Amino acid sequence: MSNTSTSQDSSEILLAQPRGFCAGVDRAINIVNEALNRFGAPIYVRHEIVHNKYVVDELREKGAIFVDEIEEIPRGSIVIYSAHGVSQEVRKEAENRGLQVYDATCPLVTKVHVEVVKLCKDGYTVFMIGHAGHPEVEGTMGQVDKGIFLIESIEDVEKLAFSANENLAFVTQTTLSVDETKEIVNALTKKFPKIIQPKKQDICYATQNRQDAVKFMAPKVELVIVVGSKASSNSNRLRELAEKLGVPAYMVDAPEQLQPEWFAGKKRIGLTAGASAPESLAQAIVSRIQEFGPRQVRSLDGVIEDIIFSLPKNLTHPS
Repeated sequence: MSNTSTSQDSSEILLAQPRGFCAGVDRAINIVNEALNRFGAPIYVRHEIVHNKYVVDELREKGAIFVDEIEEIPRGSIVIYSAHGVSQEVRKEAENRGLQVYDATCPLVTKVHVEVVKLCKDGYTVFMIGHAGHPEVEGTMGQVDKGIFLIESIEDVEKLAFSANENLAFVTQTTLSVDETKEIVNALTKKFPKIIQPKKQDICYATQNRQDAVKFMAPKVELVIVVGSKASSNSNRLRELAEKLGVPAYMVDAPEQLQPEWFAGKKRIGLTAGASAPESLAQAIVSRIQEFGPRQVRSLDGVIEDIIFSLPKNLTHPS
């Protein structure tokens, strides 16, 4: 591990740039808040709006009710779909129950949905690279009745019993490890040279930027703290990436989860936050780290994100 700074005795917390909320998460949370302001509680949300306990608890206190299934929602109520997207079956269920729907699906996830529908319509068999059971994967694969298969590893690629001459294509979950996905894509394209790839990669800009920021930060620190919840795919990938780069890493979603022994003898601590973790929580965790010993806080250079996704028209201009 390299300590490039000349001031070897200085203790620092280095903040990755960018970190925390992405445009899709920001939009999803704003949709719930806007609906609560406009219609009052209760507002039902299908699945956690984003994978962050702090955010979900805060919205729950304001009157949002989070459910796993549409059938748990009283007929005629207001429902918001989470940022991860939903299947066509969920949309039909909501329609059958007469629910008033506001869709917080991230536009970058919607882009993959549209891709899948078009490919299947054009006669392609589609492979989705992603994690089984993740709501984004369930939503994307649920855009079509058949013709889509999940791939989680290179081993899954090896087991595929398709001919190289068939019409094949692939898409990916938006929150995967960029490097690991590249390995699976390489295995797919080697086995099926004619396979159709997304015109632009499906892994979203925010996932890519946060992983790049950890790669930049890791050589400068002796420990990485990732602010994120266990269910958050992109936060888990940040922790795994730091460890692959040879730096011990822990993921927390509350200041009290920090253990003093993690920081013993460590001069430089790196901190990042998954795309669903608010900056206020990251700052609370920074303050807690400083209680274990005085440390300067320094932001690293990195990409400044200025993307904004607008709210659904039926929420901003109700008919």
